[in-house]
This record gives sequence, C-alpha cells and structure tokens, in this order.
Amino acid sequence: MDYLQISTERCSMRPSKRDELVRKVLPVFYREGFHATGMDALVSETGISKTTMFKHFRTKDDLILAVLRHRDETFRNWLFRRLDETGLPPRERLLALFDVLKEWFSEPGFRGCMFIKASAEFQDPEHPAYVQSAEHKRLLLTALTRMCREAEVQNPAQLARQLLILKEGAIVAAHMGFDPDPAGAAKTAAESLVAIDTAQ
Repeated sequence: MDYLQISTERCSMRPSKRDELVRKVLPVFYREGFHATGMDALVSETGISKTTMFKHFRTKDDLILAVLRHRDETFRNWLFRRLDETGLPPRERLLALFDVLKEWFSEPGFRGCMFIKASAEFQDPEHPAYVQSAEHKRLLLTALTRMCREAEVQNPAQLARQLLILKEGAIVAAHMGFDPDPAGAAKTAAESLVAIDTAQ
C-alpha cells in the first residue's frame, strides 16, 4: 500500500465534499504538476465537475494551496508515525529516518517531493504555494530539532539542519534516478555526522 493511499484512508472517516475533492486532485497534481494540469484534466481524472470545484474553491490557486496543506499534514503524520513505530531509541531513530524514506522511494507512485516541485513552479517567495512549501520544510526542521534534543546530541539545531539537507538531497536523487541507493548514501553520511557530534 503506497503513501498516497495510506494518507487518503487515514483521514477523517466522514470527510466533507471539500476534503474529498482535495484528496482526489492531489495525486493528479503530484503526478502531472500544477501548471501542466488544467481544470479540464482534473474533471476528467476525478469525475468532479468544474461547478463543484469552484463551489468550494474560488480559484485554481486556492485549490492548490488546500492540496499542499493537506499533503503537508498527511506526509508529516505518516513520516513521524513510521519513526515512532520503529520503537528505536532516540539516537537510532534519527538514522531510521532514512530507512523510512527508502520505503517511500520504493513506492510505484513516487514522484519526488511535492513541495520542492511547487516551489519551482511558483517561484515568487510571496506566492501562497511557495510560502506553504517553505512552511512544510520549516515544520520538518522543527520536528527534527526536537528529535535531536531527545537524542541528547551536542548541537541539536545544527545536526537537525544537516539531517534535513541530507533528506532533501536524497529525495531529489531518488526522483532523478542518478544514484542507486540515495537513502542509503544519506544514511551513511548521517551516521558520520551523528558520530562526530557524539565525539565532541
């Protein structure tokens, strides 16, 4: 079962029509991109009429923002739940991050990071899609910093930044296919960073 299916099934049991619409268009935007996907394509892919879409969202940009917010919540919930499920001690959980990423990379529907792609398509730093994409990464950094503190490393803020950069690089490498095991390579680098921090 892939991540997109999990994220859809684990939302509220009685979703509103608006929530249902967001979940149906998310895979289309993820697969095809935001600018390349017109409203006609969304209607064709989801079976939801334009009238219904515009009843809940004033513009396509409003719909895109709702999709990004949904993706942010479901992705972070999935990622940190999987880390919790490992039952590993805090320090080992930092490295397990890359094992969980490898699971995601191996899914048939993997197309990289929706937020990296959104920030590339909407490059104005004040555009809501860009702002939401940056906020997603900020929230991830906050969570990783908290994990580093729980692991009692010497420099939690610095290590969290380094781990996030490794994570983002691994995602890009996995999406572009120029490395046979980007999650494994990132994990090896993370092990060295954790060891250096411990030795200080």
